Amino acid sequence: MRFLDPKTDFAFKKIFGSAESKPILIEFLNALVYDSQPIVQDLEILDPYQAPQLQGVKDTFLDVKAQLADGTMVLIEMQVLNPLDFNKRVLYNVAKAYSLQLQRGQGYSRLRPVIGLTITDFVLFPERDRFLSHYQLLDREDGLPYGDDIELVFVELPKFAKSLGDLETLTDLWTFFLQQAGDLEEIPPPLDSSPNLDHAFHIAETINLSMEEFDLLEKQAFRVEDGRNVVRRAILEGLQQGRAEALEAVQESRREIARSLLGLLPAAVIAERTGLTLAEVEALAADDAAAET
Repeated sequence: MRFLDPKTDFAFKKIFGSAESKPILIEFLNALVYDSQPIVQDLEILDPYQAPQLQGVKDTFLDVKAQLADGTMVLIEMQVLNPLDFNKRVLYNVAKAYSLQLQRGQGYSRLRPVIGLTITDFVLFPERDRFLSHYQLLDREDGLPYGDDIELVFVELPKFAKSLGDLETLTDLWTFFLQQAGDLEEIPPPLDSSPNLDHAFHIAETINLSMEEFDLLEKQAFRVEDGRNVVRRAILEGLQQGRAEALEAVQESRREIARSLLGLLPAAVIAERTGLTLAEVEALAADDAAAET
C-alpha cells in the first residue's frame, strides 16, 4: 500500500483537516460543493468538536470543520458504515452548528450559512442514480428557495463509475481520488494535473507515517472491517429469524462495533458513529471494565 485510503477516518482527517491542508480543502470544496468553480478563496480549519451550550444537549463530533472567508460554516464528514438514522444525524449536526452561532442577546442578522458536506461509502439514496446531491429549503410548489442558510451536499462514492480516461472536471478528479487513491501504486494522469491533488497524495503516502500512525491506521482498518462483517452477519441472521429478531441482531451488531472501539474513541463519538445512546456505550464500557477485574 503506497497511499492511505482517504475513506478511513484517520486518513481523511490527515489529508483534509491538518495544518497543511488549507489549499487542499479549498480546492476540494470548490470541486464538490461549488461545481468546480473557484468560489472559495480562503478558509480557516476549525476544531471539529461542537460543544453544547446547554446541559443535556448532545455533543457532536465531525471529521473536518471549516469557516469560509464570508463566514459560511462547512461541516465535512466521511462515513464508511451506515448507522441507524444517519440522515437525521447529518441534519442534526447542521442545525446545531447553525444555532450555536448566536449567544444570548445577539440578533439573527449575525447568522451565517451552514453547509453539510457528507461523503458516504454506501448508497444513501437508492432511488437516484446521481452520485452528487444538493439539498436546500425550497417551496414545494414552485421551488423558490427559503434563503441559502442551510445546504446539504451528499457524495455517494459507490455511484461514481468513471474510469481514469473519463475524468473531466475537478469534481471528477477529487471524487476519483476519494474512491480509488488507496488502491493506486502511483499518481496517474489526469490526477497529476492539480498541484493540490499532488499535495494530497503526498500527505497520503504511507512512507510519511510514523510508527504510531501506522498502528492507529491498522487498528482503525480492522475495526471498520469487523464492523462490516458484523452487519453482514446480522443481516443474514435477520433474514432467517424474522423481523423482530433481525432488529435485535442489528442492535447487537452495533454493541459489538461499540465494544471494538472502546479505548480508541471517546464514548460520545462511539455513540454517534454506532447509533447507540451514550448511556448504552458507557454501560458497555463498565461491563468490560468489570470483566477485566
